[in-house]
Amino acid sequence: MTTIRVHTAQNVTLEYEVASLGDRIVATLLDYLVLIAWGAAWALLVSALASGGSSSGGATDYRDPAAIVGVALVVLIFAPYVFYHLLCEVFFNGQSIGKKARHIRVIRLDGTAPRLGDYLLRWLLRLIDTGLVGGLVAVLTIALNGRGQRLGDIAAGTTVVNVRPRPAHTLPLVTADNLAGYQVVFPEAARLADHDVALVRQLVQQATARANYEVLNEVANKVKALTGIRTDLPDLSFLQTVLRDHAHSSMSNEQ
Repeated sequence: MTTIRVHTAQNVTLEYEVASLGDRIVATLLDYLVLIAWGAAWALLVSALASGGSSSGGATDYRDPAAIVGVALVVLIFAPYVFYHLLCEVFFNGQSIGKKARHIRVIRLDGTAPRLGDYLLRWLLRLIDTGLVGGLVAVLTIALNGRGQRLGDIAAGTTVVNVRPRPAHTLPLVTADNLAGYQVVFPEAARLADHDVALVRQLVQQATARANYEVLNEVANKVKALTGIRTDLPDLSFLQTVLRDHAHSSMSNEQ
């Protein structure tokens, strides 16, 4: 399992699992199936309409309203084959239908959502990545790159990561019941904003699921810097205590 680490605007490191080559190939095949189904549906519709109409000879007059409609219909049918990936990734937050089915998504290497220019670069270079030698260029580039990048990703500063939910190794939900009689260890935990606590919880879940103690240490050091806490507790125990302390403080303030 290959992972990449990106730094957020809050100067916190997040770790993502890079989408496997197999997932990306399957996603691409699923996208091809979508486009094939689109073409087949239109072929059946046009065939049904043609069989019900009368044929006429002679040259086509493109000023005729029927001819204009016909040209517009051809554009409508073939435009998705050209713009499918670009439009999907722009409007579906970095996912095509195939990517969504495989739970993978395009992100920038700094962890932010790609911009329109990034998607456009990926789309333009797709012709080289997947249009030559049956996609061999993309396969070799992804396999050798180490960060899950094809040529379009390298140019755009993006990669494709696995966003499949991981239900295991989640932290227990903090409730009023399991905080009854609880004594706060670090009052300074109340200094953390709610969004900081949510991010810490997410990072702890990811790090413990992957036994990534380096990430735990970075998060613990960041929390200590924000709160001014000094302790010799192990990083995981310290972070779990801070989460409980913050939850207790928040519930006390609500009461």
